Amino acid sequence: MFGIDPTILAFIVLAGFSAGAVAYAFLFNRIADERKADRRLETVKRAETDRSVIKASRDRQAEVAKRRKNVQDSLKDLDQREKQREMSVKKPPLRIQLKQAGMSVTVERFYIFSILFGVGLTAAAFVAGAPLIILPGVLLVGGLGLPRWFVSFRRGRRVKAFLNEFPNALDIIVRAVKSGLPLNDGIRLIANESPEPVRGEFRRIVESQQLGMTIPEAAMRMPESMPCPEAGFFGIVIQIQSQAGGNLSEALGNLSRVLRDRKKMKAKVQALSMEAKASAAIIGALPFIVAFLVYLSSPNYIMPLFTTTTGHLILGIAGVWMSIGVFVMRKMMNFEV
Repeated sequence: MFGIDPTILAFIVLAGFSAGAVAYAFLFNRIADERKADRRLETVKRAETDRSVIKASRDRQAEVAKRRKNVQDSLKDLDQREKQREMSVKKPPLRIQLKQAGMSVTVERFYIFSILFGVGLTAAAFVAGAPLIILPGVLLVGGLGLPRWFVSFRRGRRVKAFLNEFPNALDIIVRAVKSGLPLNDGIRLIANESPEPVRGEFRRIVESQQLGMTIPEAAMRMPESMPCPEAGFFGIVIQIQSQAGGNLSEALGNLSRVLRDRKKMKAKVQALSMEAKASAAIIGALPFIVAFLVYLSSPNYIMPLFTTTTGHLILGIAGVWMSIGVFVMRKMMNFEV
């Protein structure tokens, strides 16, 4: 074995380091450029990713804003329509009142019946010996007051019957939708199986669909024939769900629960105000009871009220003041829920 000279070995090592240093010196700029290019490429990729994320976020925000604007526009439009319907519900024409009362009589025939009833009631009062001064009042009450009161009574009774059955109808629609049936079949089921007047109202929706009207448009027209806020709530829920989407069964279930809570609140308010109503009834009946008892005990004492002109004037003034008192008490006892 021959040993290597340390000088030669050191020379070889130095030559190697020198060659490496020369190569590194020549390749340094290229390596630095490649590193810069890699960093720049990474920056560009990261920027593109950030732009994609920002763009997706902006698209989502724009979509949410668009949906929110659509819902706000829909609610604004529905609010305007609801205000118009409220005006028509509070002061509807006689034709609408007859329709809301469930009466098929025409306006002309209603006026004929009212005139005949007024004339008949006036003739009956004349035959009974009523003073001539009150006969025009009897004619006015019989021709205008009592017939319109009858229409209002029928209208209120029909609305009450509708509200008693309407939450059950909504529950049936909710179960039908949850079982996979479309909304049309649920409405047709109510139109065929539910009692009146719910059946008639939903049958109008089915007939409107057959004429080319959509379900939301037909549902929004329900308050025209059923003057109650609950019918308007149903139309608004259907309209919003058709435009904004969502779970229809959940929305109708919530509406049914709200209607039942409103019914409970109305019953509670009616129970709390029953004492005031009883007091008002007693106060309103007290003058008639006292007059009848005085007539039984001393008829000559009270008869001048009915046989003299001064007595008629006193009775008229007393009737006006009593009517004002009854009206004020009625306003104090009626609460809107």
